[in-house]
Amino acid sequence: MRFIYSLLLSFLLPFILLRLYWKGSKIPEYRCHWQERLGIYNTQAIKDVVWVHAVSVGEAEAVFPLIKRIQQQFPAQKIVVTTTTPTGRERVRAVLGKSVEQVFLPYDTVAIVKRFFKQFKPSLAIIMEKEIWPNLFFHCAKNNIPLYIINARLSASSAKNYKKIPTLVQPALSCCAGIFTQTEDDKNRFIAIGASKPTVQVMGNIKFDVKITADILEKGQQLKVALFSKRFVWVIASTHKGEEELFMSVYKKLKVTIPNLLLLIVPRHPERANELCDLATSQQLQLAQRSTHGTCSIQTDIYLADTIGELKMLYAASDIAFVGGSMVPIGGHNILEPLAIGLPVLYGPFMQNFQEIADNTLKIKAAIQCQNENELIKAVIHLYNDPEFRLSLTTQGLQFLNANQGSIERIYNKLKHHFN
Repeated sequence: MRFIYSLLLSFLLPFILLRLYWKGSKIPEYRCHWQERLGIYNTQAIKDVVWVHAVSVGEAEAVFPLIKRIQQQFPAQKIVVTTTTPTGRERVRAVLGKSVEQVFLPYDTVAIVKRFFKQFKPSLAIIMEKEIWPNLFFHCAKNNIPLYIINARLSASSAKNYKKIPTLVQPALSCCAGIFTQTEDDKNRFIAIGASKPTVQVMGNIKFDVKITADILEKGQQLKVALFSKRFVWVIASTHKGEEELFMSVYKKLKVTIPNLLLLIVPRHPERANELCDLATSQQLQLAQRSTHGTCSIQTDIYLADTIGELKMLYAASDIAFVGGSMVPIGGHNILEPLAIGLPVLYGPFMQNFQEIADNTLKIKAAIQCQNENELIKAVIHLYNDPEFRLSLTTQGLQFLNANQGSIERIYNKLKHHFN
């Protein structure tokens, strides 16, 4: 089956490159460093590296503390970080700089994968969450490279799809030295799609180990004083197409009751900024844009934060938060960062990607789930009028967060004998 997969992927490669070029017309960064995706590099080969793969910004943010832990304890250890998206690459550069090598993940054809392993010669491979690449995994096993999937998660729908191709997925998973899952459900799903029981262990979710520094809190408060003074700031984070229009509609209705309300929108994909500016104009709403250093006046309705790597600081500048990807069927995004900041958190009905976290926060009344526009309006008005209710939510949220920390240390202790 892997042979057929490799043949098909090789056949599709020209079309994949054309799609990459097309995406570059909207996001020019996709046309940069494209040779790396083909396993072509202009630097000298490096051996004995720890290879860490994080698809994009969310996975990179989650794995940074583990990488820093490795660097702290093993300063001589060389690390290469691969990402799939330009935004992920940019975030790695911003946080880790030149302390790591960084390249795009190579396409999973046999020839390209061989060039990748020739260039970097990993001594250990660490894959974040649920990436399964048959040729990359096979060549790890062939070259005796221990391979771990960490912070592993697998939704019921993804497991169902993987079960349709068992002759491809099971051999790939057999190459793993360990699969460290977030939950017991994730563990059972990985076993159900072919992972060996002894390799799968529940380690918890490393996103609970989020660290909010005093510097982030201070910068958030400085931004609030400078731009959002006397405004009740509602941050809508990681939004997707279809959500912003809904929130603009809700905002106009809420302004009747909360005249000092400001909608702070942080789109999941900042390159959609022009689209959102046009949408605000069509809704007759005044918008200030962070990337163009727009300033807020009392008439400003929306502050559009179309930047990368500032979300924690923007949370710290806000009064309440809604985490997007949950009012449309995306599956939700990470609600743990705003909880760690100490914000009351809301989210929508589509939270499949974080189902256990969503269920547990609702159980202990640490967050609010809103099914529709009317519930959003009702929840925001309640939060605005009832400071004690806001405090109760944030207190429960912080307790929930603290009770579930420690995953990074557990994973580090499992891996540390591999480091140089």
